[in-house]
Amino acid sequence: MEATPTSGRELLAAAGVLFPDEQGRVLVVRLPYDRKHPVAIPGGGWEPADLSPRETALREIAEELGFTPTLGPLACVDWSLAYSDPPIAAHLYWAEPIGAEQAAAIRADAAEVGGWAWLTPEEAGHALPPLLSRRVTACLRAPRAAGPLELEDSWPVGHTLDHLAVEPTPDYTGLTGAPSLGGPRAAAPEPPLDRATYLATRPRIRAKARTVFTDAAGRVLLVRLRPWDGPRGLVPYWTLPGGGIEADRERPRAAARREVREELGWEVEPGRLLALDWLPSAAAHPAGGRETAVLVYVFDGGTVTDGMLARIALAEDELVDWRLCDPAEARALLSAPSWGRTACALAARERAGGPVELVDGRPVGQELVG
Repeated sequence: MEATPTSGRELLAAAGVLFPDEQGRVLVVRLPYDRKHPVAIPGGGWEPADLSPRETALREIAEELGFTPTLGPLACVDWSLAYSDPPIAAHLYWAEPIGAEQAAAIRADAAEVGGWAWLTPEEAGHALPPLLSRRVTACLRAPRAAGPLELEDSWPVGHTLDHLAVEPTPDYTGLTGAPSLGGPRAAAPEPPLDRATYLATRPRIRAKARTVFTDAAGRVLLVRLRPWDGPRGLVPYWTLPGGGIEADRERPRAAARREVREELGWEVEPGRLLALDWLPSAAAHPAGGRETAVLVYVFDGGTVTDGMLARIALAEDELVDWRLCDPAEARALLSAPSWGRTACALAARERAGGPVELVDGRPVGQELVG
C-alpha cells in the first residue's frame, strides 16, 4: 500500500553528505535542473529500498559523483515544516575528508550535477538556499562532539542550543556567491517534471515521537495500547508513551508534548533527544513488514514523582494500562526493536552529545537479518 499524502502523517525524507577538504572547505554541487536554488550539498531523496538514511546518502553519492564515500557520524537531523513544500526529515552525514587524488577521481553524472566546487563555510552559507544554509552552517559551527544536532526548520533546538546561538540566516546570493561554479547561466535545461508534480510522486515515510520516563529506582514507564486492528493485529502491546507525529502541522517536540498530555494527562516539556530510530520499509527489510519506513524520535522525560504517577489519566480510547518496569521486565514486555531503542535511549542519558543513531532498534553498523 502506498502512503497517502492527504493523511497528514506522511513526510519526505532525504540525506546529504558534508565532504570537508584538507583546508576546511565543504563540497557543494550545482543542480542543472533547479533554476531557483541551483547550489546544494551532495545527496538526495530516500527510496523505499534504502535500509536507512545512511544508505540513501551512500546511494546518492554513488549515483551523482561516481564513487562510494566513507561516511562518518550523523551530523544532524532537521525536521522542516515552515515552508510550502511537504514536510521533510533531512539527515546530514559527515564524510572523511577528500584529498586531491580522491577529488580528481570524481565523475559527476551530468544529469544530476552540473558542476562542483569547494567553498569556505562563509561562502557556503551565502551560496546555499536559506534553509539548507542554516542546516549546513549549524553543522560546520558546532563542535563535532555535540552531534548529531537536533534542528527544526534548520534552527537549533534541544541540546543543540547548548552549543549554538540562534544567529541570522546569511544573506542569500546563490550562484553569485559561488563563482567557481561558473555563475548564472541563461539556458538551464527544463526539469523533467515541475516541482509540485515531482514532489507529489516522491515516496513518504511516517514518524513517531516517544518519551522515556523513569522513577527514582530507574524503572521505565510503559503503557499498554488498547486492542486495535493495527500492524500486530488485535493484540494489546506495551510501548513507551507517545505516538504518531502529525507531520503536516507539528514538529517532533510538539508531538511528544501533545502525546504525553493526551495519553497520561501530564504537561511535560520534552528533554534531550536521546535516540533516532529508523524502521525500514518492507521493500528494504521484508521481515519488518512495514508498508513504509518510520522514523522514531525518543525524548528524555526525566524522573517521575509519586505525585505525577498519582495524577496519571490514561486516554481510555487508546490505552488500557501503565506499568513501571525494571530493565528485565521491560525487555520481556517490549518488542525487540522497541526494547533496543529504549535501552539505547537510557544509555544515551548517561553521556553528553546528541541522539544515538539506530536502525530497527539496533545501533548503526549492526546488520539487520531477514
